[in-house]
Amino acid sequence: MPLLEPVSTLRTYDGQAHVHAHDHAQIMAPLTGRMELEVDGHAAFTDPSCGLLIPAGARHAYCARPGTRILVIDAPGSADLDRLRRFALSPACRALAGQADAGQQLALLLDLPTVLSSRRGLDLARLDAALAGALHESWPTARMARLFNLSPQRFHARLLELTGLTPGDHLRALRLESASRMLARGATLEFAAAQVGYRSGSALAYALRRDRGTGARALRRPGD
Repeated sequence: MPLLEPVSTLRTYDGQAHVHAHDHAQIMAPLTGRMELEVDGHAAFTDPSCGLLIPAGARHAYCARPGTRILVIDAPGSADLDRLRRFALSPACRALAGQADAGQQLALLLDLPTVLSSRRGLDLARLDAALAGALHESWPTARMARLFNLSPQRFHARLLELTGLTPGDHLRALRLESASRMLARGATLEFAAAQVGYRSGSALAYALRRDRGTGARALRRPGD
């Protein structure tokens, strides 16, 4: 049955590659994760900073990591949905998933600025793996940017678009999350601090209180 009006769904993916085409346009606005695609022979990707419009009839292959969540709007083909387009998302766009009106969701997404197809992607999982493997080391923005052959300024802007966090804020969140897990397993403040890059146990304790409103004692399991 032909699609007569927009329909939106929040979808998760299984990590497997798929190929198909459909007789309606599809607009993708990821909330978490990243999807790699090939649309009519053109490589593309979509992540929480870049949405994607796939026109009706376009054959596309796609694969997303397990856990990727994407707001997908299926819409009847029309003049403003007849070409492949990437558009800039912001962290605020994630609130669209809570709106029930697919037509309103579609109108808001189509009004967003186009992103050039040459724009380089930022693989957040790759970044987090690199940081997690060396949290005790110094990670200035320039070092993170080199992982993706980006200038520090472009990297800063892309990460802010993707996560809503600056590189320093993102790194601090990873460090505190790792330290919290260590403390929950019984590690001392001094040990956890050394492992995640804080100069002392007291500095780590201060950061936990400031950013998470908790202390080492509260994080430890009963009986530890």
